[in-house]
Amino acid sequence: MQTPAIADRSIMDQQARPTKTTLPGIGTRYDLITEGGKHVSVVVRNDGRRFLGFHDPEDDDNCKDSVPLDPGEAAALAQLLIPAPLDPVRGEIEIDLVTEHIPITAKSPYGGRTLGDTQARSRTGASIVAVLRRTGATPSPTPDFRFAIGDTLVVVGTREGVDAVADLIAGG
Repeated sequence: MQTPAIADRSIMDQQARPTKTTLPGIGTRYDLITEGGKHVSVVVRNDGRRFLGFHDPEDDDNCKDSVPLDPGEAAALAQLLIPAPLDPVRGEIEIDLVTEHIPITAKSPYGGRTLGDTQARSRTGASIVAVLRRTGATPSPTPDFRFAIGDTLVVVGTREGVDAVADLIAGG
């Protein structure tokens, strides 16, 4: 999946700040009050399931509707909700950078090995800028960061460099 490499700073500056509440034995609830005064929540259960909650405007403690989301649906919804970035740099100079998510599968020779073992930047010119794991994200992983099967690498570079990292991680 390709994602934008450059974020729109004006959107980031206006970003809403959800509140976080630990739900013992259940997971975590994130609440957001929109600019229009609507209360929306996301419950992330300990088993990874997610639910969207829509609250009653007359009684904020009453969740009037909820929608369960499987991991694919949650990921698709997240992609739809990310505002399209503006790219002010492209008007002046051409930058051909791409960002891709590359999974560590059971067939990868790097499951259980460190980022440094890949020598990805030296071998391909592309950078592994974050690792997404079911339990969270690790931005700017250090060379001693150990990959696990199921991790997703966020890789930035030229098309050729990112493709080379995908081949390297796949064992090609």
